[in-house]
Amino acid sequence: MIRRAQEQDISRVLELLEQVNMVHHIIRPDLFNIGTKYTGEELLQLFADDSRPVFVLEEDGCIRGYMFTWIINHSGDNIQTPILELYIDDLCVDEKYRGQHVATRLFEYVKDYAAQLGCHNVTLHVWEGNDGAMAFYRAMGMKTQKTKLECVLED
Repeated sequence: MIRRAQEQDISRVLELLEQVNMVHHIIRPDLFNIGTKYTGEELLQLFADDSRPVFVLEEDGCIRGYMFTWIINHSGDNIQTPILELYIDDLCVDEKYRGQHVATRLFEYVKDYAAQLGCHNVTLHVWEGNDGAMAFYRAMGMKTQKTKLECVLED
């Protein structure tokens, strides 16, 4: 079952946030500390925010994965066309349940949700070096929209 995250999900979502953050920390320890992106209090606020819905996939009483999203309205933008965009801010599948199509089910659910809202597109960012995520999103039909480059200035 896929549903909106609720207050009783906070501790489990925090566990999964630690897992996904560790992936980023391993790839870019210069940018990511060990820990979580949000506190429990911040999660409670996000769970109630209809412009930033968080979805969980629950089976047998256990949350196996989540997807944080953000509905972005580009109306009133001077440059972009007035579209709705659903941005995937974060996706995590518990290490124990990877390879069981949890991410695929979450992605398809959110894609359908975005279509029902009248969104033009679904977007996200993938960190360079997160090859598994990149392969997954490509398999879901996603294509590169833009590229962000950096020049790290070392001491």
